[in-house]
Amino acid sequence: MAHGLTGSQVFKLMHGIQESLAGRVCLLHMSPISQAEICGAVTEPFELDFEKLSQRIRERKAIDTPAIYKRIWGGGMPALISGQYSDHRIVYSSYVSTYISRDVKEISGTIDSLKFLNFFTAAAALAGQMLNYKTIADVAGIDQISVKNWLGILERLGIIFYLRPYSNNMLKRMVTKPKLYFYDSGLVAYLTKWSDSETLMNGAMSGAILENFAVSEIVKSYQNCGLEPFIYYYRDKDTKEIDILLENSGKLYPMEIKKTAMPPIQLTRVFRVIDKATLARGTGAVLCTSDRLSAFDSINLIVPVWAI
Repeated sequence: MAHGLTGSQVFKLMHGIQESLAGRVCLLHMSPISQAEICGAVTEPFELDFEKLSQRIRERKAIDTPAIYKRIWGGGMPALISGQYSDHRIVYSSYVSTYISRDVKEISGTIDSLKFLNFFTAAAALAGQMLNYKTIADVAGIDQISVKNWLGILERLGIIFYLRPYSNNMLKRMVTKPKLYFYDSGLVAYLTKWSDSETLMNGAMSGAILENFAVSEIVKSYQNCGLEPFIYYYRDKDTKEIDILLENSGKLYPMEIKKTAMPPIQLTRVFRVIDKATLARGTGAVLCTSDRLSAFDSINLIVPVWAI
């Protein structure tokens, strides 16, 4: 690992401390390298503020859709970003083997490596989608209890995270399942066997992995500043869905993620479902593959994914 300690080593170190560290320690999440770090830009929490977004745009070079997917496929492994290694498959193969043979076994004890790899792949195939234990269990040939336990291991090791559905008494008929995301989109591409970025861009998973990438970059923008993002998704039983609800400063900021350079304003209509929420609605946005920052109107922006 780039930061010296593996996920399991950090977990065991903290687990073994007997004395309270309250007020004396700050824990920072060590994520794969973010877009801001790759671009050499200032790391700041992502906010839907036009002036702040304009500053982000000035610090980065605009890239087109193929380049976005090249970044998604390439992932955030330091050894690849630095140029220390150039073979994507070797780096991710070693990474996966390390977690299965060492980190996972150190936490869980004896484990069937082949079944775990099948589980890992099945979980990656659901990146950016609602969590379904049964689907993963059926594909991996294991029971749902094992799926739940092994997902817990991946979460503790900082490989996956969840978006919980936004809960509010004023918004009825809500779903309760979380959505599953990986911190590293390159790992998802490797596990789901996309041979190159062009194939990924044109494949069946292109929308889901773009969403995984966008959400993970937002989360990393906060965690890299030592902050925890209050980020959710919305979906009701009438299938109305908002990909991201970011709660900040007493407002809800709705966002849709779409693989298009020219999103239609109709995509923002779903934002109206949160008008009855307790918190006021803030600026909304469509995060997309556009090459520039713009706006539909005074309360809805068009934000390039590469600017997150």
